[in-house]
Amino acid sequence: MERRPFLRRLAAAVAGIALAAAFAGNAPAGDRFILVASTTSTQDSGLFGWLLPAFTKATGIEVRVIAKGTGEAIKLGETGDVDVLFVHDKASEQKFVADGFGVRRYQLMYNDFIVVGPKTDPAHIAGGTSAADAFKKIAGVEAPFASRGDDSGTNKAEIRLWKAAGVDPEPGSGKWYLKTGSGMGPTLNTAVAKGAYALTDRGTWIAFKNKGDFEILVQGDKALFNQYGVILVNPARFPSVKVADGQAFIDWLISPAGQETIASYRIDGQELFFPNYAPGS
Repeated sequence: MERRPFLRRLAAAVAGIALAAAFAGNAPAGDRFILVASTTSTQDSGLFGWLLPAFTKATGIEVRVIAKGTGEAIKLGETGDVDVLFVHDKASEQKFVADGFGVRRYQLMYNDFIVVGPKTDPAHIAGGTSAADAFKKIAGVEAPFASRGDDSGTNKAEIRLWKAAGVDPEPGSGKWYLKTGSGMGPTLNTAVAKGAYALTDRGTWIAFKNKGDFEILVQGDKALFNQYGVILVNPARFPSVKVADGQAFIDWLISPAGQETIASYRIDGQELFFPNYAPGS
C-alpha cells in the first residue's frame, strides 16, 4: 500500500467527500485518482464541474480538488500533500518551481479581475480605466471594501493594487476595510450584504447568483489581467506524487481537447476562461 503523509491522506478523504457530492455517479470505479490543489475561483465559477468530468471520461483518472486560496494551495504543494497545483499568481508559481517544489509551470488560461460595487457607487469610480485610481478613491472616502484577506491569488492582486494606489488599507481594517478570510463566493456575499466594493475574478462574478444591485464598475485595466498556471509537484522531493497521472492531467489541459473544453465553458453565452497555452510558456 502506498505510504503518504498524514495530511495527504486527510486531504484525499476530504476532497473525496466533496467530489462525491459534486459528481455523484460520475467517478470511475477503483482508486485511480489525483489530488489537485486549486483556487476557489475555479471551483466557485463552476469550471471544474465542466472540465473534470471531460478529463475523467477521456482518461479514466478521477480528479479530487482541494479548493483554497492560491497561497494555501501552494502550501499543500510544499508539503507534498497534492499531486498538481492549478493556481493563479505567476510570481508565487515561479518561486514554487525555483525552490524545487514543482517540476515545471505551464501557462494555461486567463481571464481578468474586475471591481464590483453597489449601483449607488459612493466613491464615484464607475467607468474608470485605472483600478489603482479606483482604490485610491475608495480609501479616500472610506467606502466599505470587502477583501478576501486569505493570501489567495485575488488577494495578492488586490494588495498590488493598493500599493499602486499608494494606500495602506490596514488602518481601516474592521472599519471600512472588511477582511473575510474566505473564498471569492463568500466574499462577494459579504460585499453585497455590506454594500461594499470588491475585487473579483470575472469568472466567479458571472457565475455568482446573489448580485443584488451590484455592477461591474471598473474593468479593462491591464493591471487586472489574471493568468492561471498548472504545475506537477516534484516527485524527486515527494515520492508519493502520482507522476504519470498528474502529468496526464496537465498534458490533457494543454492539449487541443483540453484547451477547447476550457474555452467552451460558458454561462449565459459568456466565456469565463480563455485558454492560452503555448509551447515553452
